[in-house]
This record gives sequence, C-alpha cells and structure tokens, in this order.
Amino acid sequence: MTHIDQLGREITLLRVPQRIVSLVPSQTELLITLGLLDSIVGVTKFCVHPASIRKEKTVVGGTKKVNYKKIKALHPDIILCNKEENTKEMVEYLQEEYQVHVSDISSVQEALEMITQYGEIFERKDKANTLIQAIRAEKESFTDFIKVNPKKRVAYLIWKDPLMAAGSHTFIDHLLKINGFINVFGYKNRYPEVSKEELRSIEDLDLILLSSEPYPFSEKHIEELKGINPDARIILVDGEYFSWYGSRLVHAFSYFKTLH
Repeated sequence: MTHIDQLGREITLLRVPQRIVSLVPSQTELLITLGLLDSIVGVTKFCVHPASIRKEKTVVGGTKKVNYKKIKALHPDIILCNKEENTKEMVEYLQEEYQVHVSDISSVQEALEMITQYGEIFERKDKANTLIQAIRAEKESFTDFIKVNPKKRVAYLIWKDPLMAAGSHTFIDHLLKINGFINVFGYKNRYPEVSKEELRSIEDLDLILLSSEPYPFSEKHIEELKGINPDARIILVDGEYFSWYGSRLVHAFSYFKTLH
C-alpha cells in the first residue's frame, strides 16, 4: 500500500509496519498512545516519555545525528522523522534503504493530519480518531476560555547563549497565537538570535517566557534576566506543551489555562 507523508513523499509498505524506529520524541510518545509500544525497536536519547522507553528500546542517537549501524541492526520496517527535528541529509541517507515517513508541522491542524496518517499506516484508525476528537474538544474549550482574556505581548525564549526566540513559521508561534499572545518576535523567521538590548527596547512587553526546552531554563535564569525590561514579567513554561505536537496536545490546553 502507498501512503503520502507531509512532504508529499510516497511511502510503499507491503504490510503494516511491525518494527518502528522513531527519531522524534513527540512522535514516539504518540506511538505509545496509539498502542504501538511493542512495535517500537529504536528511539533517540531525547525520547523521554514514557521514562522507561530508553531502557526498553535501542537508543540509536539523537535527533540530528544517529548511528546508522545501530539502525541497520534493528531491521526497521519504517523510520519516522520530522522536517524540523531531523536533518535533510539524515532523511536522504535513510530513505536509500528504508521507508521513511517525514512529518512537517507548524499548526494543530497539521498535527492532526499526522495523527490521521499514523492511524492509517499502523492500522490504529479508531485510536487515532478518538485522540483527534479529544484534542479538538480541548482546543474548542480553550478557545472559549481565552476569549475573555486580554491579549499580552510576549517574547518566547528557547536558548540562552546566544539568546534565541521563537519566531514566525513555527509550531510554538502558532500555539502562542492560540493563547491570544502577541509574539513580539513574530516578524522574524523561525528561531532568530536576539539580544538583551532588543528585549530591553521592546515597549509594552508583558511577558518573557523561558522554555524548559531545548535549553533548560530555570529559576536562576529568571534572576539573571530580571530587570531587563521593567514592563515584563518573566516566567518559566513547560516547553513540551508548546512544541510537542503529538498526543501531548490533549493536555496542552489545560496547561495553557494556568498561564492566564
């Protein structure tokens, strides 16, 4: 059977994949939700949900660099990648020998499309549809909740040295908009470097959000940045709820309510 991934690439499978290598942490978590734990044979060192996954499965490397020999030894039926998380070179190398599905996600709708595709590829349509319905219900409830909240101007920081922010054409920016936040770096593309001087010069900045990933911002960084902009309050946020686009979305909107 032929499937089309989110880059429009064709994937030909003779049967339902029984041996899966996932190179994307949020997609690994999604596989677990769909009941595919036993089919997973390889993951990355960043696949942390559930906590036991790295002890139960073979760790083949990170998201940007993998051990190709380890992957080959696993004899995967399919390898799951993401356009942003993994490199183009990695995908091109792997697709020479394996069926590789690549997701490309910058919105909730595209996340739901990926879940639908997984439901079809792995014959988990019922579980995928149940998950999609739950995410849509949570998003609808949150949309009603957020209507009564005033819009806030925010800067979402993902890295420390150098300081980097989430800009436009990112899943984070999409979720900031759903939150009713105005991304002050939304005019910049992807993940721009920003300076303390830029942050200091932004007028009417309400919040500086320090993400828990990929850089693990903590309380001490709030102290370091305190006073950088007298109008802004600095808070730590769970980066997984802003950047993981699989089954974590079911819980994301309840978390977002706590930020308001």
